Amino acid sequence: ARTIEQQTAKLPSDIFLWGALGSIGISLFFELNGNAEKSRFVGQWVSPFLLLGVYNKLVKLAGSDRVNK
Repeated sequence: ARTIEQQTAKLPSDIFLWGALGSIGISLFFELNGNAEKSRFVGQWVSPFLLLGVYNKLVKLAGSDRVNK
């Protein structure tokens, strides 16, 4: 888990927010162009992006290598 946390902490937190917003935009584009199936598929990416952003923030604030003093 430590290796994953170290690699995750290197990413800026807002990249996940932009990913979520981008997937909302792409989903809207597909919906407006009549591709409802693709729209639903891409629309489901929003939640994982936001959850990864929360995980990233938690790792930066309270990763497993932090010691409570």
